[in-house]
Amino acid sequence: MKDLLLALLLGVVQGIVEWLPISSEGQIALLLTLIDGTSPEAAVGFALFLHAGTALSATVYYRDDLATLARERDPLETRFLVAATGVSVVVGLSAYELLTDAVSGLQGGAFLALIGVLLILTGVFQRVAAASLGTREEPTLPDALLVGVLQGLAVLPGVSRSGSTVGAMLVRGYAAPAAFRLSFILSIPAALGAGVLAALDGLPSLSLAAAGVAVGTAAVVGYASIDALLRVVDRVPFWAVCLGLGALTVLGGVLLP
Repeated sequence: MKDLLLALLLGVVQGIVEWLPISSEGQIALLLTLIDGTSPEAAVGFALFLHAGTALSATVYYRDDLATLARERDPLETRFLVAATGVSVVVGLSAYELLTDAVSGLQGGAFLALIGVLLILTGVFQRVAAASLGTREEPTLPDALLVGVLQGLAVLPGVSRSGSTVGAMLVRGYAAPAAFRLSFILSIPAALGAGVLAALDGLPSLSLAAAGVAVGTAAVVGYASIDALLRVVDRVPFWAVCLGLGALTVLGGVLLP
């Protein structure tokens, strides 16, 4: 029962924070570390696994866009998505291996401090990107390579996938609606890949039934909340939220043995 309740909580949190630029992986890893005493390595693995649920949410939410993309096959957009996804796979696999080796030797406090530092860096980058006002809508190959690298690095807990990819496109001169749309469509194969990668490593921390509850909850809550939360993103300075969460997490890491 304890595992199922924890799985339900994790699924709700994942379904909400996935759409906000505050690193859902970082928040899930924090919860597992603080509430369940999960090891850093297992916490990162389960946080990645939960992305499978919100990938399903994004697929259903953007089904019309995906159908149009498949039907019309816009060469610029298709090339962007394929190239960015390919780069994400290469960078993400490399970063995941390095991350697994790095966090396996960390104690709880050091792991929390790492997440906090990455959240602060994410917030600083988002603050820089927020000052950019562009009008571009057509994606380019160099932008795909840049976004792919940043999306791959988002396997690091504390690095927001949406915050870094949208921020990069804003800095490159994209209009905000185009940046958000491309980022969230791009998230679908990346999130599914992250979930499969974590599952192949073995479902950590919780039982198989609890893992199913967590993913299912993330999918349902993610679909129910995506529209409202995407509107919130335009109005709330999430760079400041990242800085605040990051500072508190670093402080918690310093105080925790």
